[in-house]
Amino acid sequence: MKRVTRVVGSVIHSTKEYVCVMQLHKPVEEDKLRRVLNEFTGVIYQKPPVRSSVKRAIRKKRINSIELIEYTGKYALLRVDCEAGTYMRKLCWDIGLVLGVGAHMRELRRTRTGPFHEDRNLVRLHDLAEALYRLKSEGKDDLLRKYVLPGEFTICHLPKVVLRDTAVESVVHGAILAVPGIARLHENIKKGDLVALLTLKGELIGLARALMTTQEIIESNKGEAFKPERIIMEPGLYPRAWKSKAKAM
Repeated sequence: MKRVTRVVGSVIHSTKEYVCVMQLHKPVEEDKLRRVLNEFTGVIYQKPPVRSSVKRAIRKKRINSIELIEYTGKYALLRVDCEAGTYMRKLCWDIGLVLGVGAHMRELRRTRTGPFHEDRNLVRLHDLAEALYRLKSEGKDDLLRKYVLPGEFTICHLPKVVLRDTAVESVVHGAILAVPGIARLHENIKKGDLVALLTLKGELIGLARALMTTQEIIESNKGEAFKPERIIMEPGLYPRAWKSKAKAM
């Protein structure tokens, strides 16, 4: 379980979903607001606010969608699906600027990070404490199994590459995954994509960066395809398919 924390970065830097309350300084027509919200869908340029933990340089961020849930003329309740690192309070400010009336963020709640959604698979510390108490006092682990998810769940949002058993141990030791070691893979992998490496049993090996596209791998019978970045599988679980130099001699 401890080694699974090595892939937490893939979750932290994955897409986010927020629900926020934007307060307009003057009311506008709802149709006008919807038109402006559509203008902010796609790639936008954003400069982090003064109070931020990063350098205040203009950056490109992608807004996948902005849904207007409710509008009262003064307050707009928005659901925003966006790239990691997008500042919601700056987004509200910029929307108010384009509307010509000014706006600021009143409230904010993050509802999703990568595969983790508050309505489906997030729990409170109180829930975990209750599950642990049930295990110790009654010997039942049903709640603990419900709340503590397998490490493989953290990579649900990533493209998958399934390795042959003969390639697993070499990759665990840091070797670059070559084309012959691939059993199956996602149909739309591009160079530079972060992917999850799995065994034929569905066990998570780690994360890797694509050196070839899916099409190039399909059309080739050799070549380096994926470079490991984070390995969580313990060595020695799968047989070694290579010979040491001394043994070969």
